[in-house]
Amino acid sequence: MSRAFTLIELIVVIAIVCIFAAIAFPVTSRVVQNSKASACASNLRQLGSALNLYLGEHNQIMPPLQEGRASISDNVPVIDNTLNVYAPNPQVFACPADNKGIAAGTGTSYSWNSALDGQSVANLTFLLTTTTGLNSRIPLIGDKEGFHPYATNKVNLLYADGHVSQDLTFSISQ
Repeated sequence: MSRAFTLIELIVVIAIVCIFAAIAFPVTSRVVQNSKASACASNLRQLGSALNLYLGEHNQIMPPLQEGRASISDNVPVIDNTLNVYAPNPQVFACPADNKGIAAGTGTSYSWNSALDGQSVANLTFLLTTTTGLNSRIPLIGDKEGFHPYATNKVNLLYADGHVSQDLTFSISQ
């Protein structure tokens, strides 16, 4: 004689499955968000490479760019319409975690540090401090908004020495 499951046993099994699902969902969500943050950091590294190509053709002088634009139809120099010649893939201008569609509306998910416009890479000045040799502390390009909820500062930043970090490491003390 075959023994069937009782209603109580089925309810217990369903409850256990629901508990496992409730535990797994936030973990999965965090893993997905972390992978998007990593892809965003990769985009910023590629933008850093595109910027280096630009600098090589422009005597190591930073481009004169606006921080960003309100609409993709605005005709102002920004990173996506200046570095696009040097970036092999237009997707690098959009952070994968940009769920608000900022890149679609403005051309990019990233903003440029316009305080560096026209400066020589060899002698950058930022916040009234000449930072020769401290380029690792000068932010160049960063997320326009806090796209990365599990990161401390919620943004990725590309620094002048080419490294990408989620840490704000600039300080004016030398």
